[in-house]
Amino acid sequence: MANLKEIRNRIASVSSTMQITSAMKMVSAAKLKKAQDNITAMRPYAQKLTELLQNLSSALNEEVGGEYTAQRTVQKVLVVAITSNRGLCGAFNSNIIKQVNAVANNKYAGKQVDLITIGKKGNDILGKSYKVIANESSLFDDLTFSNVSKIAETLMEKFVAGEYDKIELVYNHFRNAASQDVITEDYLPLQPVEGNSTSNVDYIFEPSKKEIVVTLIPKSLKIQLYKAVRDSFAAEHGARMTAMHKATDNATELRNQLKLTYNKARQAAITNEILEIVGGAEALNN
Repeated sequence: MANLKEIRNRIASVSSTMQITSAMKMVSAAKLKKAQDNITAMRPYAQKLTELLQNLSSALNEEVGGEYTAQRTVQKVLVVAITSNRGLCGAFNSNIIKQVNAVANNKYAGKQVDLITIGKKGNDILGKSYKVIANESSLFDDLTFSNVSKIAETLMEKFVAGEYDKIELVYNHFRNAASQDVITEDYLPLQPVEGNSTSNVDYIFEPSKKEIVVTLIPKSLKIQLYKAVRDSFAAEHGARMTAMHKATDNATELRNQLKLTYNKARQAAITNEILEIVGGAEALNN
């Protein structure tokens, strides 16, 4: 059995760790509330914009937005992997890395797969196995629509220029604080919608259908990327809060076990001292 000093040191160490994880949990909970409000507020707008674009899909031809719908033989693929800049968030980052590997090695086996990474954790790991053409990890330092739009414009330019035949997003979708879903989402080319139930909607176009669609497509693509990044950002804080909550619970349990061990060891030491005193007194009497 370890001596009392060693057990006391372990109790102090575990208690210190428990304070850190508890503080990180509270910080993530506070950040999660704001991030959750942001993604919840923008989802209806993003969904409505996507629905509108789908209803106007008949206008997507070679003259109007056709450069974004070009279906080419897939030889070169660009994957946008969205992770986090920091760890201590459970399987949040490892799930994305696994999914990117699955996309590259299974879905696009034998094809050229390059990456754009958003998040240091993904860049550090995936950069060892794939060509990373851009690392946008600094985006989380100032997560705004204008900064995300610059990345979306780069993606659109590369697709229109024919540098890549397919662009996909891989990110964590925020469901709730304790649950995130890994999403692989087609970004470009735009996919035509078949059997759309709202295809008979009659729109009045002002100033013209062409001008509206030309403006709507880039905006829709920027919103799609912004929603994915915001989704991942909220999921990160949810995953970190859950991970730190579990870590705090485990540290509390371990500390209680160590205290019980300490008390048993201390009681045994006191009992031994009493027995030695009694034994010495009996020896003197005899």
